[in-house]
Order: sequence, then structure tokens, then C-alpha cells
Amino acid sequence: MATVAELPAGFADKVLSAQSTFRSVMDAMARPGSVQRIASAAGTPVGMMRGTAAIALTLFDHDTPVWLDGRMSATADVAKWLKFHTSAPVVADSSIASFALMGDPQSLPTLDRFAFGSNEYPDRSTTLILQVESLTDGPVAELRGPGIDGTAALRASIQPQDLFERLAINVALFPRGIDVVLVHDESIVAIPRTTRLVRGG
Repeated sequence: MATVAELPAGFADKVLSAQSTFRSVMDAMARPGSVQRIASAAGTPVGMMRGTAAIALTLFDHDTPVWLDGRMSATADVAKWLKFHTSAPVVADSSIASFALMGDPQSLPTLDRFAFGSNEYPDRSTTLILQVESLTDGPVAELRGPGIDGTAALRASIQPQDLFERLAINVALFPRGIDVVLVHDESIVAIPRTTRLVRGG
């Protein structure tokens, strides 16, 4: 278990790296299904991909409760790193989390375990960050929705395999719902709550 002195560093250049990562996340959200690269190098604890670390360093603060799955919480290192670098509280109750980090998406709980937001405050929902095997190789999912011209083809190895079927709950919940960010190494793909699966997945 790492002491604070042994924790991996965060961003080398906090301001520029955070700005660059924020832009990548916004581009991913604006163009669902498109692969965006995070250029900002960040030190990471074991089990956390660099893209996940960069998102955490950019978007997490003392007001963003974070829930960790079993793999992310297998040691105290991820929670310690998050607390040290972002001050984000790690919570045991997934229903109050602003973000949920999944190191083992195969074991993703049912979506009703997370916050869907309210009609007045739809942004008070949980954003799922799923670390996946690949964002360039695997079954093709054809996506449609705002930010997509016609359809977008996402070729990725995604767990759980029924992720898009589960996300169909967003149709009935809108404007509430769950947003998802898929991460592989330094690449990310966003699947906002307004994105729908046309076929595949």
C-alpha cells in the first residue's frame, strides 16, 4: 500500500493538462461515438488507466462523490490517490455518486443503483467511467442521436456486452439518465444519455 510520498504524481502541468483534457471530454460528449485522445500524461495508481486518471484530475473535486467498483477498491491506492490529488470523497453508496469508476465493467451493477438525476436537476446523475479492452477493435455498434450526423459506427470491445441494452432505460428517463465515458488507455468515447443504439452493440 502506497504512502502519500509514494503516490503516483498527477499532471506535470496542471493548468494546460486540465484544459486539454476538458476539451477532449467536451469533444467526446459533443460527438458521441467518436474516439478522442487525451494527450495529457498523468501518473496513475495500479488499476487506473491514464485516460481515467486525466478525467479524474480534471473533473473531480471535493464536491464530486466518487464510487469505486471492486477492482478499483481492491487496494486503498486508488482511493488514496483520488483523495490526495482531487479531494473527491470516495463513497460506499453508488446512488449518491457523481462519478462511478469501473475497472471491471463486466461486474457493472444494475443502473438503478446509480443516480438518474431529477427533472429539475438532470445533471445530478452518475456518470459511469468504464475501462474497456479496446475502442478500435471489436463488434460494431451503430449509434444515432444529437451530435451525430446520420449514424456513427463505434468498433469497440465493451463490457458488459449488454451495455447498450441497459442504456435503453435513458429513453424513458429523459431528461434524467446515465451518461457513460468509455476509456482505453489514453482514448475515450462518450455515450451521453441522448445517444441511441441503432444496431449492433
